[in-house]
Amino acid sequence: MFAGLIVIVTASNAIVIGVSQKYLFNNTKEIGEYKVGLLLGTSKSRCTGEVNLFFEYRIKAAVDLYKAGKIRYIIVSGDNRMKEYNEPRDMKAALMKRGIPEEMIWLDYAGFRTLDSVIRSKEVFGQESVIVISQKFHNERAVYIGRQKGIEAVGFNAKDVSGQFGFKTYIREVFAKVKMMLDLYVFNTQPHFLGEQIQLTDQ
Repeated sequence: MFAGLIVIVTASNAIVIGVSQKYLFNNTKEIGEYKVGLLLGTSKSRCTGEVNLFFEYRIKAAVDLYKAGKIRYIIVSGDNRMKEYNEPRDMKAALMKRGIPEEMIWLDYAGFRTLDSVIRSKEVFGQESVIVISQKFHNERAVYIGRQKGIEAVGFNAKDVSGQFGFKTYIREVFAKVKMMLDLYVFNTQPHFLGEQIQLTDQ
């Protein structure tokens, strides 16, 4: 049984990484122009109160894309299920602090999971193509979901995080890719919420 689990984990990760690689970019000069960047949410600080570098590096990547003229709008998609925890709000504030106009930022408060964020970019925000903005390990999964759902998704890789905190996240991601495969091909998992379509224009 353990050997079978190893095979499933290895195969799931190999498939996702293999399919997504050609759609991932590290440099703004290499990536095409898209209407929308989909910035995937994360907390602005760790439970210890320290700065969350995953957050900081994703913000920088989104700003770099915008200032390079590669995206016009940024959809910030994340979790805000608790009053004191609001990923979209925190990321919007960080983007504006770095010079992104407020009217170019759209908030998706129902991005509870990566699957929700990606599917909602099409079903709610009407985008057939997006640049997903996150770390490479996360973009692999998000781009794979998008491509399986008929979205022309590419990923712009934010800087990776090293050290113990990064290591734990990367280990969790190995199993997140397996769960994603189950969500897509076994359970046909859908977003928690959809709702009326939103037309992206300058706010």
